[in-house]
Parts: sequence; C-alpha cells; structure tokens
Amino acid sequence: MASKSATMLVRSRSVLRPSYICPQCRFYSTPSPTTLPAPPLLLKLKGDLKTAMKAKDTNRLNALRGLLAEVTNQAKTSNPIKTDMQMLSLLRKRTAAAKAAGDEFKAAGREDLLEKEEAQASIFEEYAGGVETMPESDIKDAVTKVIDEVKAVAEGKVNMGDVLKKILGPGGSLEGKPVDRSEVARIVKQALGQ
Repeated sequence: MASKSATMLVRSRSVLRPSYICPQCRFYSTPSPTTLPAPPLLLKLKGDLKTAMKAKDTNRLNALRGLLAEVTNQAKTSNPIKTDMQMLSLLRKRTAAAKAAGDEFKAAGREDLLEKEEAQASIFEEYAGGVETMPESDIKDAVTKVIDEVKAVAEGKVNMGDVLKKILGPGGSLEGKPVDRSEVARIVKQALGQ
C-alpha cells in the first residue's frame, strides 16, 4: 500500500509542474538572437501556398511545394537562403529547369507533361518578376568605374575575379544592394570583352 501512495505522490508532482524545463534543455529550446528574419519573398510564398491549398490550384500548389522543399533543404546546408536575391537565384534556376524539362517532353511528344512544366515555369517567372533589383544601367556604371580603377592599379591587366571581388566584396560598390550576382558577372564579362 505504501508503494502505491508513493507512486501517486510522484505522479501528482509531475502534474503540478508541467511547465518545468531543465536548464540545459531551456538553453537549446530558445531561439538564438542571431537568427535572421525570413526574406519577404519566402513569407509570400508560404502565404500563397495556403491560398493555393484553399483554392485547390494543383499547378501552383505543386510548384510552391517543390520550391519550399528546396528552400528547406538549402537551410540544412552551410549556405541557407537568407535574402530575396538568393530566392531570385533559386527561382531562376527552377524556371530554367522547368523550361528544359518542357523541351524534353515536347521532343518526346508528351503534351500533358509539357503543359505542367510550362505552368510551373510561368509561376516561377511570376514570383521572380516581383523581386526588385537594381537597374542594369546602374550596375553597368558601377562595373565601368571599378574596371577603370583596377586598370589604373594593375597597369592595364584586368582579371574578372578581381573586378567581381571589388564590386561585390566587403566595402564594394554593390555590396548589400539588390543585385543578382550572375547578372553582375555577365555584365563584367561583357565589359571586359571575354
């Protein structure tokens, strides 16, 4: 009988303190202060996913689920998606992949799958078009200025990598600005005639 009352006492104590968390567990359960907020485009995608579920829009739902799954997988790597520019790069990559798959389906005569890939590509392009980036003319001006600076220091020899480091690196003229790195690289390559 004594063991039964002891068991009841232990159970009642655990019921009285349901919010108790050991100090070590509490440390791991609190979010770190260095956690950055999600990019606005990512938040929009998550909201649109809910809307697509309610509307039963299967094309948009499948496209958004795949995209958000890729964002989640990227979060588990050393380079998670933290900005809209990284989201834009992912959207462009997914658009190119959908168009390439559509071309393959067209060559194979699979019109049903072609329509699906074209719908996904248009959805990705819609979101990519919503991201504001710096105008190309401003990027070209910054590139020209940096190339001139590098030519003056390097006695006429200009390396594409040096120009990109000077533009996009710490203290660079385009650091932290809404530019797509691949677009900047294309403009630098074009300016250098490579």
